[in-house]
Amino acid sequence: MSLFRTELRRLTKRRFTRYMTLLGLLVLAVVVVGVFFTNQKIGADQLAKAERQAEQDYRQQVVRTDQERASCEQAKKAGTATDGRYPDDCSMITPPPRESFEARWFLPSTFNFRETFDETLIPFAATLALVGFIVGASFVGAEWSTGGMMNLLLWRPKRLTVLLTKLAALLTGILAVTLPAAVLWFAGFWAVASFRGSTEKMTSGAWQSFALTGLRGVALVLVLTTIGFALASLGRHTAMALGGVVAVMVVFQFGLGILLEMANVKFAEAWLLPTYALAWMTKTVTLQNWDSCNATYFGSCEPETMDITWQQSSVLFSIGVVVILGAALWAMRRRDIS
Repeated sequence: MSLFRTELRRLTKRRFTRYMTLLGLLVLAVVVVGVFFTNQKIGADQLAKAERQAEQDYRQQVVRTDQERASCEQAKKAGTATDGRYPDDCSMITPPPRESFEARWFLPSTFNFRETFDETLIPFAATLALVGFIVGASFVGAEWSTGGMMNLLLWRPKRLTVLLTKLAALLTGILAVTLPAAVLWFAGFWAVASFRGSTEKMTSGAWQSFALTGLRGVALVLVLTTIGFALASLGRHTAMALGGVVAVMVVFQFGLGILLEMANVKFAEAWLLPTYALAWMTKTVTLQNWDSCNATYFGSCEPETMDITWQQSSVLFSIGVVVILGAALWAMRRRDIS
């Protein structure tokens, strides 16, 4: 009997795997439905209503400005102290020009596929990465805590082969969920844009960009699944992986962030893992240091900047996977299995 097929079957038969996967997919479905009902297609009626609202706000501003100018003139005639509330010349109190009140400010929210879909891939990847991490940790952690790993090694004594086959089955199962979910995610938001927004200006370049971002999201899911699996195997318990991520994200990352801010370290976000995950998905994250001024030729002051790119993130994630998975394999080979 094939060990890979056996492990894949065991993964799919576990109730925790099914419930956790269903929960993750349900969260994604709620996001799509929520976006659908909070957006609407912009038509002639919406544009006319926005124009009326802009005109109404402009007229209200004119009335308030006239009242302020009249109050200013009365105060000047009476010689009442204004404490700098009014200018020396009351005629300077004028309403803003009509063109300052743009109708687009009053338009309802609409989903533009080309401009907005890229942003939706971030919560998609984050949700499935969390599911993969927990399922991966539970998949191997339960084997260690129940003694199933020891029984399996009596049948297949090659330790590394067993562990890597389990990982391969896990990644195959996660990939079998992630890829169809990604297709449905694309289709769902295309439907949202069709009925509640716009699908205009979609080019082959835009589709290629979305596809590459989606592939990076799938890679992020597989990376975090592997890390969860490796941490649980290293600690021989699911709690090792879950406790480890809590320690890293809450204690180390949160505490480190506060410490760096207190020490006024430049670009403190460059030391935090979520920054690199975001850079991986968006290709570049630009950090700004407002305590430093870069003068321009026009006399303005621009903050110092630092770019975190997806290439840097890929190096960090690769090192993390190699170190953590390597430690799990080393422990599997060297430690006593009992």
